[in-house]
Amino acid sequence: MLNRRILRIKAFKVLFSYAENPSMTLKEAESQLELSCEATRSLYLFMLDIIPFLTAEAATRIENASRKIRPTEAEKNPNMKFVANGIAPLLEQDPDFQKLLARRKLSWEPFDAFIRNTYDSMSRKDYFQEYMASPERSIKQDAALFTRMFEEEFVDSVELAGILEDLSIWWNDDLAYALTVCCDTMKELSKGRRWELPPLYRSEMKPSKSVDSDKAFVTKLLRTSYTCYDKYFPLVAASTDQWTEDRLFTTDTVLIIMGLGEAKAFPEMPVRVTINEYVEISKYYSTPKSSSFVNGILDRLIKKLVSEGEIVKKEFFD
Repeated sequence: MLNRRILRIKAFKVLFSYAENPSMTLKEAESQLELSCEATRSLYLFMLDIIPFLTAEAATRIENASRKIRPTEAEKNPNMKFVANGIAPLLEQDPDFQKLLARRKLSWEPFDAFIRNTYDSMSRKDYFQEYMASPERSIKQDAALFTRMFEEEFVDSVELAGILEDLSIWWNDDLAYALTVCCDTMKELSKGRRWELPPLYRSEMKPSKSVDSDKAFVTKLLRTSYTCYDKYFPLVAASTDQWTEDRLFTTDTVLIIMGLGEAKAFPEMPVRVTINEYVEISKYYSTPKSSSFVNGILDRLIKKLVSEGEIVKKEFFD
C-alpha cells in the first residue's frame, strides 16, 4: 500500500518531531513511525466505508419521497440503480472489512450531515447523471462511478478536512494517497474479486528476493537519520554562510539530514535518486526556494562525506 515516497515523508515527519522535541527517544520515534504508517491504512478503510453510507442515504431519500401525500411520478417510480449498486453489499457483507472497522472504531454514523452533502454534490455531477441514465447494470459500472467519486468529491473538501483532523493526528496530508488506494480497490472489485486488506507495504504485494522490504527500508532510514542527526546538523549549518544555526529553517535541515542518512544507510541507492526524492518532498513541505537549497546542500555534503569515507556509495555522481 505505502510506496517509498510516502514512507520517506512519514519518516521525515517523525524526524521533524524529534528536531522540535530532542527528548524523543529512538524507540518513541519508531513507535510514531509505525503508528503513522498504519494510520494511512485506517484512513483508506474509513473512506472506503463511505460507499454503504451514501447508498443508505439514497435509499432513505427514495423511501421518504414515496411517503409524501402527493408524490410525483418520478417519486412513485424512482430510479433504483444507485441504491442497487453492487459495491455497497460487497463491503457491508464482508466480515473481514466490518471487523476491521469495528476494531479500529471507524464509522461515518456521527457525520450524517457530511454524507448528505456528499450525496447532494455527487448527484448533481454529470458523471452521476450519466450513470443513472445508462441502462447498463454491472459491477464494473458501479466501480467506475465510485472511482469518479473518490477522484472528484473529497480532496478539496474543507468539511472533510475538519472531520479527519478531529479523528486522527496521523491523517494530515494522507487523504489523496488513501483515495488512490480506494480507486485501486474499485478496479479489483470490478473484476469480480472479493475485498482484501491491502498489504501495508508495497514490497509485500509482490514478494521477491530482489525487492527489499519497505518496512526495513523506512525503519533503517529513520534510525540512521535519528542517530546521525547531531553529527550532521553542524555540517548543514556550516554549509550555509548566510544563516546562523538558530536561523536555519527546520524543515530544510531535517530534509537534508534525512538525505544524508539515506545516502549513508543504503550504499546501493543512486545518489541522484536520493537527492531528487528530498527535493520533491521540499516542494510540498517547505518554502518556494527550498528545493534549490536542499538540492545544492545535499549534493555538496554527500560529495564531502563520500570523500571522507563517512558515506560509501557503490555508484557515484554522473
